[in-house]
Amino acid sequence: MAVLLALVAALAYGLSDFLGGLVSRRTSAWSVAVVGQASSALCVTVAALFIPGDPTRSDLVWGLVAGIGSGTGAAFLYRGFSSGRMGVVAPVSAVGAALVPVVAGALGGERLSLLVWGGILAALPGIWLVSRTPQDPLETGKPRESVAAGAVDGALAGVGFGLLFAALGQVPDQAGWWPLAVCQAASVPAVVLLALALRADWVPRGRAVRLAVLCGPLGAAATGGFLLATQSGFLTVAGVLTSLYPASTVLLAALVLHEKVHRAQGVGLALCGVAIACVAAG
Repeated sequence: MAVLLALVAALAYGLSDFLGGLVSRRTSAWSVAVVGQASSALCVTVAALFIPGDPTRSDLVWGLVAGIGSGTGAAFLYRGFSSGRMGVVAPVSAVGAALVPVVAGALGGERLSLLVWGGILAALPGIWLVSRTPQDPLETGKPRESVAAGAVDGALAGVGFGLLFAALGQVPDQAGWWPLAVCQAASVPAVVLLALALRADWVPRGRAVRLAVLCGPLGAAATGGFLLATQSGFLTVAGVLTSLYPASTVLLAALVLHEKVHRAQGVGLALCGVAIACVAAG
């Protein structure tokens, strides 16, 4: 069940990030992150009203930490996407998001079989390859500064999402969804404070940013699925499988938009498939 929940979370994250990235090219990436995170917070809060739980102060603190990571990850991911550096930002952020919960789970004493570890090792290069696009600045001769900026945005987004995963992995089943509601609510001021520190425009304006509201239900489904996955399985496994979200974006683009899957992405998808099979079997 944990494997299935993590894959559902990956699909929802892939859809949400794809939509948010598109909207970020038409308006401020920071305003997209604010609207998307606020919409997600509303969805999770409504769900928390109907999900029984008795969270402790520690559970709520972990939710707060996760919210800081969520806001940071979303803001830098959308900023990178809005600058047309998706080919650098996506793979760096996805691998970073996978590595942090792996380290946290290992330090927390999780003991996995060799088959599962093999799946994790296959997933990391798979995530990188499937995230790359033909417009990758490394391949099209864009300025080195642009590549470096994309790598920085990707790394910061990866650390943010990794922190989100690692912190949510500490929330027990009996806490219900209130820690998740705290997480999503805290992510909004986290984005605003980052925008103010970087002197970026975060105030939502125009019609385009309204589309970011659709990211809310997807983000809520993703974080909810991940939380349930960690509560029924290992944080290490849930973190890696959820970080396969770029694969869902590529597959949906191929099926719905009839976009071509390039050779490197095909290899990446194959490695992701091996990873899923190994983790499920282990």
